[in-house]
Amino acid sequence: MLLTRLLAPLILMLVSICAQAQTSVVEMKTSQGVIIIELNGEKAPNTVANFLQYVKDGHYSGTIFHRVISGFMIQGGGMDKNLNEKPTRDPIRNEADNGLTNSIGTIAMARTSDPHSATAQFFINVANNTFLNHTDKSQRGWGYVVFGKVVKGMDVVQRIASMPTDGGDVPLQTITIESVTLK
Repeated sequence: MLLTRLLAPLILMLVSICAQAQTSVVEMKTSQGVIIIELNGEKAPNTVANFLQYVKDGHYSGTIFHRVISGFMIQGGGMDKNLNEKPTRDPIRNEADNGLTNSIGTIAMARTSDPHSATAQFFINVANNTFLNHTDKSQRGWGYVVFGKVVKGMDVVQRIASMPTDGGDVPLQTITIESVTLK
């Protein structure tokens, strides 16, 4: 009986933490407006935990959307306004085999050619980018892990995606991520 009374609060706390981890919502304030993103901790638990740790650390404040490609995606979260890359933690393992797809409005982790190299940078899809989806566990087939979706502010995402660039993919106007906070 005593053991049950002691364990009951602990079990409730763990259930609450697990439920929160499965569906977290963040607010991303940018110089172009606010984007609300729902994170899918059930399908991408390690990726969401990684992203939320960067959120809690304040890593994203003052970073920019440094790569903007109309009809494709907007990428940010890793560089300051002078295009200097911010320090990051170690890369995480790719979870792109989770069944989520790179469709319009989803957020995914950016990475190098190494499938398991994602750290802090992310991108938001502004098109159905099926060629970025997981197909198999090979160097070419891993894909890019989707870990959430925009639930409010797609107009802001589209506005950013349509901003003029330098002829490549760097926006002519600095697009700042002022803050990202857990709601």
